[in-house]
Amino acid sequence: MKQTVGGADLRRMIISAAAAIENNKQALNELNVFPVPDGDTGTNMSMTINAAASDLRKAEDPDLGGAAKIAASAMLRGARGNSGVILSLLFRGISRKLKGCDHCDGVLWAAALQEGVDAAYKAVMKPAEGTILTVARLAAAKAQDAAKENNFIEFVQTAAIEEAKVALANTVNQNPVLKKAGVVDAGGKGWLIALEAMLSSIQGEDVVAETASEGTAVKEAADFSDFNTEDITFTYCTEFIIDRENDKDPEALRSFLSQLGDSLVLVDDDEIIKVHVHTNDPGKALSEAVTYGSFVTVKIENMRLQHTEKVMTESEKEPKIAEPEKALGVVSVCAGAGLADVFLNLGVDQIISGGQTMNPSTQDILEAVNKVPAETVYVLPNNKNIIMAAEQVDALTPKNVVVIPSKTVPQGVTAMLGFNPEGSVEENTEALTEALGAVDTMQITYAARNSDFDGYDIHEGDYLALYGSQLFGTSRDIKVLLKSLAEKVRDDGKEYVTIYYGEDVKEKHAQKAADIFADICPNADVNLLSGGQPVYYYLISAE
Repeated sequence: MKQTVGGADLRRMIISAAAAIENNKQALNELNVFPVPDGDTGTNMSMTINAAASDLRKAEDPDLGGAAKIAASAMLRGARGNSGVILSLLFRGISRKLKGCDHCDGVLWAAALQEGVDAAYKAVMKPAEGTILTVARLAAAKAQDAAKENNFIEFVQTAAIEEAKVALANTVNQNPVLKKAGVVDAGGKGWLIALEAMLSSIQGEDVVAETASEGTAVKEAADFSDFNTEDITFTYCTEFIIDRENDKDPEALRSFLSQLGDSLVLVDDDEIIKVHVHTNDPGKALSEAVTYGSFVTVKIENMRLQHTEKVMTESEKEPKIAEPEKALGVVSVCAGAGLADVFLNLGVDQIISGGQTMNPSTQDILEAVNKVPAETVYVLPNNKNIIMAAEQVDALTPKNVVVIPSKTVPQGVTAMLGFNPEGSVEENTEALTEALGAVDTMQITYAARNSDFDGYDIHEGDYLALYGSQLFGTSRDIKVLLKSLAEKVRDDGKEYVTIYYGEDVKEKHAQKAADIFADICPNADVNLLSGGQPVYYYLISAE
């Protein structure tokens, strides 16, 4: 039985976990309990952890803390969907506990698992029982008990897995939706698979992916020093990393450096402060910076003499960040050329292609935010499974990021109607958030498989109507659902209806859908637009 693991071991453990989740991603996807084809838990978890596996494969002999840090950083940026974000936070907590350690025994591993649980729970506003959080929490608690009995990491991991199995089986009883469908939680199952794969690696049997996953990793953006020589105002490109050694506020350093030059980017966490600034007086910048702690790295380049691309390691690169030209900007997620045009016409700066079944990663959202030439950037996720990934972006960019928790495209559109580019951050945040409740969202899609939900006997291929987040009806005839939705709109006294038809709907059929609403709701203003969205035949907003 193995007592401790080092950097090479942890590297293999995480790569094995990534391979195992990749091998089981479809099975995880199929654990969805709601009959809408949004089975993406396995896909999201696989893409998240495979971002770490790809970076770890490139790393040359990392120590224990280094391997953990590489994995945590890659997963945070590659996180997709709620399950992916929570998975990344579990590993972020593990990384914090393993920092500065050469070897990990059972006691340290149990503490690291608990640190991961703490990080994940802290990030979730309303933790629910019967989820990946429950499975991870109970497994970590068992690991800590086991470590008191036996300090071998293999023993502790085995105990954690046994408890995770029990906890996972019980999720069906803790979550009413899971109980109704008779399935366990997909995210919790994914965490169990990861724990089991890591144990196999500890025991010398690494898991190998059945399909290649090399392409799932997210690449870092180009660094800051892409510039035109004739545009140079400040001579020296100055970059450094400081180990934080006191409680001085990094914002004070940001304020000081902003007076010395331009192109300032300051990123900090609990451990380091990383700075990039163009200045004519790097000595003054360094003199002030050293009062915050010891330098880890320092790089100063004369940009008037440096005409070739700088040679930098991946760990030293920073993303391109657009200099602010205005106070406020907006990024929106949507799928479909028509919907993208709607958002752009309403003033959105950047569109991220994604939505149901196609959740963008934290890195995707970060890159879009960094392209917006504004000090504060609003993000409209327009899908409940993208909100958590969006909420991680603020810590990764010097821009101020405000996530408006829009769960549907119509909510995002309504929010943009209330956006005032000349208003304050506080005023717009309040207005955009309040606007979310002013619109009802209806959607028509199809059932991916046979199921029984809320008393509906659903068959694969049935049309499904949703009103808000609730199943409204099911039928083999889409016109039946359209008429029922129109009657609901009429009875609720709605005055404005917008119908966005999807990529699989012909315009003539969409016009018939609009005619149904116009006939049944004579007092409502009905508009028809080509959304071009996948998955949903119709997205309908009513106000």
